Amino acid sequence: MKMSEDLFESFDDSMIFYRVWEHSRPSNGRILILLHRGHEHSKRLEHIAYDKAFEGYKIYSYDNRGHGETAVDATYEFMDMVRDLDTFVSFVCKKEGKNHEDIFIIANSVAGVTVTTWIHDYAPKVRGVALVAPAFKIKLYFPFAKEFLKLAIKFKPKLNIKSYVKSKFLTHDKNSQKEYDEDRLITPYIPARQLTTLLDTAKRVVEDAECMVTPILLLSASKDYVVESDIQGDFYAKLSSPLKRFVKLENFYHGILYESEYQVAIDEISSFMNDSYAYEALSMSRELIRATQKEKDIIAFGTLPIWREGLYAMERFMMNRVGFMSDGMKIGLKYGFDSGVTLDHVYRNQPSGTTWLGRKIDENYLGSIGWRGIRQRKINMISAIEEKIDIVQKSGKKVHILDIAGGPARYLIEIAEIYPDVEIEVRDYQKQNIEEGRALAENRDLSNIRYVQSDAFDRSNYDNQEEAPNIVVISGIFELFEDNDLISIAIDGVASVIQDDGYLLYTGQPWHPQLEQIANVLGNHRDEKWIMRRRSQYELDMLFSSRGFEKESMSIDDWGIFTVSSSRFVR
Repeated sequence: MKMSEDLFESFDDSMIFYRVWEHSRPSNGRILILLHRGHEHSKRLEHIAYDKAFEGYKIYSYDNRGHGETAVDATYEFMDMVRDLDTFVSFVCKKEGKNHEDIFIIANSVAGVTVTTWIHDYAPKVRGVALVAPAFKIKLYFPFAKEFLKLAIKFKPKLNIKSYVKSKFLTHDKNSQKEYDEDRLITPYIPARQLTTLLDTAKRVVEDAECMVTPILLLSASKDYVVESDIQGDFYAKLSSPLKRFVKLENFYHGILYESEYQVAIDEISSFMNDSYAYEALSMSRELIRATQKEKDIIAFGTLPIWREGLYAMERFMMNRVGFMSDGMKIGLKYGFDSGVTLDHVYRNQPSGTTWLGRKIDENYLGSIGWRGIRQRKINMISAIEEKIDIVQKSGKKVHILDIAGGPARYLIEIAEIYPDVEIEVRDYQKQNIEEGRALAENRDLSNIRYVQSDAFDRSNYDNQEEAPNIVVISGIFELFEDNDLISIAIDGVASVIQDDGYLLYTGQPWHPQLEQIANVLGNHRDEKWIMRRRSQYELDMLFSSRGFEKESMSIDDWGIFTVSSSRFVR
């Protein structure tokens, strides 16, 4: 067996150290990725890579930021670890000429949360994963520890804390304990913010496990002094994965892969891997649609505890009585909080209103987590558009952008200013959005962007397209409609006009922490309660892939709310 080392460039240009192991036995064309637990590094997984159970696999692993041989400071945001994983998998696929379907992942402890979040948020079509003692809930052994850390971070954002975990709590094996204690690359510290954001993220993906269909094996240690094992069962019970398996390893400590009897775990993983490669993935899981439909129906028709109903009634009362003082609330009350003009105000992010109180109300309104996510979505969308413009221009083609329901599309105004040779057409159903967009373009004397009043869900509006677009944008519109048959009209329309090998950029909302509050307090552009059925990223991607759009990449905010996906059209 041979081992090699190198660096890969991650999403933010950081260089991260990785290892590759190849058995002398001929490759079966499959890739195994090993992810180390917190504080450790990829070298610690070498005994797993050498195991005969994985002969035939090409095996990859990397050292997390701030760990092992990676000469990059530890990240303070857990979602950066998820982005590193997404980048690494793409890197491996490109390097080996493979697809996600050729990859199986073994993830230990904190890495189990990383890969679970990746599966939930990015919906990759990997063959399967083995979660080894996933750290969905860490035993902090201190009352209100997370709340205390969040408070401390406000005063010291780059606070680091030392791990209490000793080798004797990880494994019974004395040799393994000694190796851990003497390993100079073990990292004893973890950024406090990384820990708190990890715990927040783990909570949301466990609660939303019903939206995952990837084959998953979960190995749980019966004597785990590091993480809560009961929550692992809760997560497993919610999974929609048709192929899943839960194994409780009796008398095992948290460091399952370092126990003297670790071969028991390897045998379970090897068996599940064989089942995963023999398993044919579903094209679309009805369970995913039923799960979010049930959630939407509960919000729309279910009853609320008296205290929450009272809270929402008070919020509605205050908004109707003093909301006019905030420009953002005033716009939302007039045009709908899901309207293009509302989003335009959110994008500007400049609190305004009547008197200092109105401006303060508007500042609080604009600072809600949903609107912060919307603004990050804009940043991610602009980045994706600029990337595709560069690709199309390098191919020698003129860039034609179509946004099928863009509202005033202030961000495309910015694109039009930066790229005067790019032709942009913005469509929208609402007249006030079109008028505002035209005014923005005229004020900047832009001739390369035009606005057309058009219904994205009327199939006839895609006929006789004057200029076939090679970049199409669908941003923030599908999230407003629950009916897949309706949005399929728009997808089919886009497929009928886009150029071959053209790019489609589309947004998603796989999770949102305020769905109930939004439904009970805010109104939409149709003057109705704003009730949304969210779609898992898996469901959304399948709707597009069934029409010939091959997903290439994706970005998401730190809260896991809004996604921006890039796909290429193959007719």
